Amino acid sequence: MAPPGFAVVVNAKAGTAEQEAVDGAVGTLARRGPTRVLPSEDPDDLGRVLDEVGDDRLVVAGGDGSLHAVVERLHHDGRLGDTPIALVPLGTGNDLARGAGLPLDPAEAAERAATGSPDPWDLVVDDAGGVVVNAVHGGIGADAAARSEGLKGRLGPLAYPVGAIAEGVRVDGWALTVEVGGRAIDLPGDEVLLVGVGNGPCIGGGTPLFPGARGDDGLLDVVVSCATGPAARAAFALALRKGNHLDRDDVVATRGTTVRISGDALSYDADGELEEDTATTDRTWTVLPSAWSLVR
Repeated sequence: MAPPGFAVVVNAKAGTAEQEAVDGAVGTLARRGPTRVLPSEDPDDLGRVLDEVGDDRLVVAGGDGSLHAVVERLHHDGRLGDTPIALVPLGTGNDLARGAGLPLDPAEAAERAATGSPDPWDLVVDDAGGVVVNAVHGGIGADAAARSEGLKGRLGPLAYPVGAIAEGVRVDGWALTVEVGGRAIDLPGDEVLLVGVGNGPCIGGGTPLFPGARGDDGLLDVVVSCATGPAARAAFALALRKGNHLDRDDVVATRGTTVRISGDALSYDADGELEEDTATTDRTWTVLPSAWSLVR
């Protein structure tokens, strides 16, 4: 059944290029039905904006961070399961869209948003009250994300690997325990370079950290790299870009419904956004199967 119209949630502070993409997407949607644009000033303003969606199809025009914010707010308000969400990817990485098979072109994505059907999609929640729609990672990945923030405007998706290379020359690793399904996994080293929990296959603009991960299988994909030596880091980075890093002896991968990471204090990058809280020594994630619907 087609929705009565479309409510497009956008960042009110979008730049010129992003605004042009929004205008194009809105034009595509408007040919399919009544379309409203709902600008959101900041996270505190998002609740008011989402209250205005009504019976129209909710379309998020933005990156993984924008989708994360919308999903998190609806989840906390108890409305997530009743609100199908369509995505027009306008971010730097757009990793959820890549993993879900959504078009990266705004006009094509808008057409899919108008004509697609809602599919059940998993949600990841943590014990600190946060959510993850695509992936969360800590270690060198989060440090690299912090370093690459200032490079996004100039380098786009290349910002992540550039940041990772710069960060990799000085990290020693973290002493961690990683438990999946309540059982500690055997790590191939004493210190961890990177640990990730994935609901989708990619991070950092298409880097395939979790090959084969699906957002609708009810499982979390876990990847841990202990490639902490200089040569090992370089080899791991190359293997990661090629997507064959799981073949390395210093990398372990598994799946489960809960993941706990404890040990040295670690900062995390969730859906491409660095957590604002300080580094934590203990964090648990749980998958909620089919907790929301993604229009595909």
